[in-house]
Amino acid sequence: MSRAFTEIAAGLKDAAGHAAGKESAVVEHKPNEIDVKAIRDKTGMTQERFCATFGISLGTLRHWEQGLRAPRGAARVLLKVVDRNPKAVIAAVKDSIPGDS
Repeated sequence: MSRAFTEIAAGLKDAAGHAAGKESAVVEHKPNEIDVKAIRDKTGMTQERFCATFGISLGTLRHWEQGLRAPRGAARVLLKVVDRNPKAVIAAVKDSIPGDS
């Protein structure tokens, strides 16, 4: 067998053991939770306005705020940036907000 196959097989065995609750060398990376409602509150926007401003569906935002789902990928990054400096992000996207010119 090739070295790659041996390494992949060992990794799969370790992952399966981890999933079954056995001792393993698997390192789990869990991102910190994001309080989406607190971020939205920081902007002073309603759910509808927040969604229109940042291109998020209202249903998705509500799921995030209720803790039913968590933002991932680019949405997670956007929310972190909004949390850090909401005024700058709002100013940067202002031209793309419907009704704001």
